[in-house]
Amino acid sequence: MPEGPDPGPPNREGPIGKGPARPGPVPAAESALFTLPNVITLARLFAVPALVWLVIQHRLDIAFLVFVGAGVSDALDGWLARVRNARSFLGSVLDPVADKALLVSTYVTLAIIGVLPDWLAILVVFRDLLIVGGLLVLALMGQRPAIRPLLISKLNTLMQIALAGTALMLAGFGLDGGWLLPALIGCVTGTTIASGAAYVRDAARSLPA
Repeated sequence: MPEGPDPGPPNREGPIGKGPARPGPVPAAESALFTLPNVITLARLFAVPALVWLVIQHRLDIAFLVFVGAGVSDALDGWLARVRNARSFLGSVLDPVADKALLVSTYVTLAIIGVLPDWLAILVVFRDLLIVGGLLVLALMGQRPAIRPLLISKLNTLMQIALAGTALMLAGFGLDGGWLLPALIGCVTGTTIASGAAYVRDAARSLPA
């Protein structure tokens, strides 16, 4: 192997401070476990217990800041994975797990302390369990349904994030949101039911006749 630096393709970058990456059949990001985007995603996952503790201790002001920081990290790790060509299988698994753990934990703990309705937390958790359970059942039946992001599911996620953040902010800083919180609760309820029904419909269509 030559000792001198390999210039490599001009549009590929190696680790910071190490110069261009060497060409090879397998990108480094695919084989590396702890790329920078993955480290950020893991930090967001590890922030979940801290957020749960803060909510239970009624420190919703600090919990709101943690929630916002987690949202920023979600955008940041995705951006870094694209611009640094650091996509990895581990990251593709960790990212949705961290996002879902953060949202579900926030809803459950806010329901426990009475900030959000308990029935709403149950609905959110049940919808996720229904989807995961349905996929497992189909897998056991030998079916491999194509998992595609639905528009209603993306809207549901957006509404859930907006409600969780708004509830933390209003309760944490003693603000009166007026009609805002009930309106967001209604939106989350509707989109959660609609997205769950859409996934059930798609799963039913994938069953053999």
